Amino acid sequence: MSKDIYVVIEQRDGKIAKVGLELIGEATRLAADLGQKVVGILMGDNIKDKAQEVIEYGADSVVYVEDPMLAEYVTEPYAKALTTVIKECDPEIVLFGATSIGRDLAPRIASRIHTGLTADCTKLDIDVYKAKPDDPGQKLLFMTRPAFGGNIMATILCKNHRPQMATVRPGVMKRLERDKSRTGEIREIKVAFEPSDMNVVIREGLKATHKTTDITEAKCLVSGGRGIGSPEFFGNLKELADLLGGDISSSRANVDAGWAAKDRQVGQTGKTVRPDLYFACGISGAIQHVAGMEGSEYVIAINKNDTAPIFDVADLGIVGDVKVIIPKLTEALKKYKAANE
Repeated sequence: MSKDIYVVIEQRDGKIAKVGLELIGEATRLAADLGQKVVGILMGDNIKDKAQEVIEYGADSVVYVEDPMLAEYVTEPYAKALTTVIKECDPEIVLFGATSIGRDLAPRIASRIHTGLTADCTKLDIDVYKAKPDDPGQKLLFMTRPAFGGNIMATILCKNHRPQMATVRPGVMKRLERDKSRTGEIREIKVAFEPSDMNVVIREGLKATHKTTDITEAKCLVSGGRGIGSPEFFGNLKELADLLGGDISSSRANVDAGWAAKDRQVGQTGKTVRPDLYFACGISGAIQHVAGMEGSEYVIAINKNDTAPIFDVADLGIVGDVKVIIPKLTEALKKYKAANE
């Protein structure tokens, strides 16, 4: 019988990707509703020493597969390893990060083990599904994701196949605080790799040399939308962000117009962020954008249109011209900081 929630923990060069730890945190919440446990899955070469870190972030146990063939991500050996783990352990749920690796690996696994997959989820819940009113029902994973171009949010169920599988974008879920006193079982699963499994040869790995800040790590974001009027106004937003110890981000419209880099984009087709403070400047609040920032702790929206949807998710709304308000706010903050230094 299928049981427990398994989380695929990505690693690159032996360093655990943060999305795996975020999913461990979310799996802990889901497992409490099911009365089950959370298990991390690690795959790599000489990766066992990372298992304890996964447990310290909330996993009850870890299974791992070690082999030189898994030193770098290659689809076929990773797919074989994970398929072996799932067939041996029979999990109820398997969660992946919606990263380049997760998006490549998850659908292949779903095909091999004949189950469903819901991609790019923004919300996961355990609830009771009843086929009929008098049906006692069964607890299922309710997987919510944007659909039809982001115009609606669809909740998808996998009623008849196991495991239930989903990919979740980085930054959507919140990881737990690390507890170094936690302990749990760490178990190796052997996979019979063959030379033919390595159907791609990696000749060389090249890493980007340019340094950019990661908006998913920012505690404060000042985000500009179409309403800022020109790319030059990002300079004003950057000045405000610097005063607040934050960073700038953007809606898709400005990225498409070439006003901002792709790595600044917040939203369904950009990045998911959850800063302590989020300024939405000249952003209307389409569902595609909201999907990427609704987890922010405190949202301040500035927009000329008093019926803009962004005000529905804002904690504080300011109706007015962002090109007038931002300079005044920046000046006020400068005076406040000077008076308190």
